Amino acid sequence: MKVFARQLVSAFRDLLPILVVVAFFQFIVLRQPLEDPIGILTGLLAVILGLALFIQGLELSLFPIGENMAGDLARKGVVFWLIAFAFALGFGTTVAEPALIAVSQEAARVKADAGGLEGEAAIASYATGLRFTVAISVGLALVVGVMRILLNIPIQYIIISGYLIIVILTQFAPKDIIGIAYDSGGVTTSTITVPLVTALGIGLSTVIQGRNPMVDGFGLIAFASLFPIAFVLVYGMVV
Repeated sequence: MKVFARQLVSAFRDLLPILVVVAFFQFIVLRQPLEDPIGILTGLLAVILGLALFIQGLELSLFPIGENMAGDLARKGVVFWLIAFAFALGFGTTVAEPALIAVSQEAARVKADAGGLEGEAAIASYATGLRFTVAISVGLALVVGVMRILLNIPIQYIIISGYLIIVILTQFAPKDIIGIAYDSGGVTTSTITVPLVTALGIGLSTVIQGRNPMVDGFGLIAFASLFPIAFVLVYGMVV
């Protein structure tokens, strides 16, 4: 109970800067009262409670699961299953990411409003294709990240090479997909994906001899942000 109480205090402290900014512009700049103060207060309490529960769940469940599974697979010494787990983890967490679902649906709707898509079936197909393209790219990003840890490849080589490819692809991709592609790199690394991906990297680098969790355990999220940009640019050129 004490731990959860500390999480509540921490959640409120994390939200306090946002509350200060909103209150300043609402009461000082706009000089208008809140339309529904009771509803806003209720929602704020719900956010604080939800954030505290979410962080508590990460610490009790998602982080230990990711670290333990990655460590156990590494101890078995079977690279195939470790690669398969990394891809499945990246794909599964990304395809269920609420932010990605919202962005892909909004992108399909805007494209339809511009005359690029006709009919509900075409809109749904475009949104689904975009969503699965990003999910596959994140799965492959984690595969590359795991191989980087196994082979001890410096992270900057992959990052620099990846962004050079993205710059080249941007020159040839349709203009209406470029913004979506760059946003896709951000929405993939959200509430579901980040904890498990981080746990995968830390768990793997902790078990493998000669690897440092601080040096090798982090960086997978960067790959999960980079790969979707390139894949969505290609998706735009193909579709």
